[in-house]
Amino acid sequence: MGNTVRQPRRPGIRKLRGRRAEVIEAARGWIGTPYQHQASLKGIGADCLGLLRGVWREVIGSEPESFRPYSPSWAEISGENLLEDAARRHLLIASEDVAIEAGMVILFRWRPNLPAKHCAIATGPDRFIHAHDGVSVAEVALVPGWRRRIAGLFDFPVRSS
Repeated sequence: MGNTVRQPRRPGIRKLRGRRAEVIEAARGWIGTPYQHQASLKGIGADCLGLLRGVWREVIGSEPESFRPYSPSWAEISGENLLEDAARRHLLIASEDVAIEAGMVILFRWRPNLPAKHCAIATGPDRFIHAHDGVSVAEVALVPGWRRRIAGLFDFPVRSS
């Protein structure tokens, strides 16, 4: 059982919709935060992972693991799929045939042969919030150029009551 990833049980759709609404509200609170590589401070600075980490802290609580420092070109240099591996450990994996829904986490890969290295939070089937180098956290359209780079869809877990 060495490297088996244990997924939390998928909650009922009502709980999941409630969690997604919380995620969107938290993510929108980060809009305007300047881009800062490796940062995760609302209003001060964040990169795409920092945005996701900050929303996790607001919606779930303390972060599930710490992250080692990473360079802007970590995926190209290492070839390791660190972002997707972490998503599989801590988020709920959406089935492959599911449509994008508001509140889902989207992973992107820049090229088919590279690991996923960018993440965002969907605010609808055609929009998402993300932090991108050179701009502040923003809500943007999920245009075809972004859509074809989608590497996976995930949901934040729901705390059991």
